[in-house]
Amino acid sequence: MIEKLKQSDELWDLFTKKEEYNSTFSDQYDRFPYYLSGQRNIFDPKVSRFLVENGLRPEYPDEKKFAVCLTHDIDVAYPEKLYPIIGTAKAFAKGNLTSAIKAPFCRINKKWNPCWNFREMMELEAKYNAKSSFYFLALSPGEKDFNYKIEDLEAELKFISAHGWEVGLHGGHESYGSLEDIIEKKQRLEKVLGKEIIGYRNHYLRFKVPDTWEFLSKANFKYDTTFGYADCSGFRNGMCHPFRPYNISTGKQIGILEIPLIVMDQTLLRSYMRLDVKKAWELIKSLVDKVEQYNGVITILWHNNTVIEGEGLKYYEKFLKYVSDKKAWLASGEEIYNWWSTNIEPGY
Repeated sequence: MIEKLKQSDELWDLFTKKEEYNSTFSDQYDRFPYYLSGQRNIFDPKVSRFLVENGLRPEYPDEKKFAVCLTHDIDVAYPEKLYPIIGTAKAFAKGNLTSAIKAPFCRINKKWNPCWNFREMMELEAKYNAKSSFYFLALSPGEKDFNYKIEDLEAELKFISAHGWEVGLHGGHESYGSLEDIIEKKQRLEKVLGKEIIGYRNHYLRFKVPDTWEFLSKANFKYDTTFGYADCSGFRNGMCHPFRPYNISTGKQIGILEIPLIVMDQTLLRSYMRLDVKKAWELIKSLVDKVEQYNGVITILWHNNTVIEGEGLKYYEKFLKYVSDKKAWLASGEEIYNWWSTNIEPGY
């Protein structure tokens, strides 16, 4: 497949993201954003379409036509300091007396903490015979966006893992550019979890092509799922299938599987595209349908703190129902990696 891709300069440059090598410009988080890309039709998985037309025929468990990789980045385990006040006011405004009583104590009582909702999300996913990945930060006090000590979540991590969901690492702000930082945080999380972790996504989707992939490979991660634009949903390198990145500087494939990120909640609704709920849903459906057409994998990122606001959890369930009705395989990153590397990649 790689040799066939090389026959088309346009597709090869898109697949390898040649335009991101030694890029002069970046956004405030040192990311290469979609608005700087020469690829304008981001909703068309051009490279995956080419591969399917040239013989790629992925098959999934139970003869499912396509797969959905469900993921959650755990940026916060405790609400922001003003939440007890704001949450109380919002609850009173909605006439929800129970929530109004709980909100002032949410930062000290785990049972009333709306961000401590990992088991609630697991129960929801289990209704649809699905499992997902939870990527936890392993920051130290003083690091940017520090919100929780990973050691304080030991019982939750082990509960998640013991029930068949995945615990992975959510690298800190500077991890994407530092092998040492990635290794340190990986070891810290593994010490708390009591087992090896294989999956990774960087905080704020900070990523450098191809450096971050090389660092993750050297740190013995098996897969990454950072590779998507923060400012626009879609197919960053024209792929809706997992792939082994290719380093055009060394002329070698990198020893890690990328499960590209296609949809992030905050990209659609809050920080970037700022779509209303109806338009966001239409875009999600069109991306799902496109991935289904090419027997691909659509990765969705839904933050645990997104579901505490308004209709967040209902919106996530609407997505789960939509892809479940389409008979998709709903899986964690770990499950996708194990299946793809064992059953599909050898003939890829």
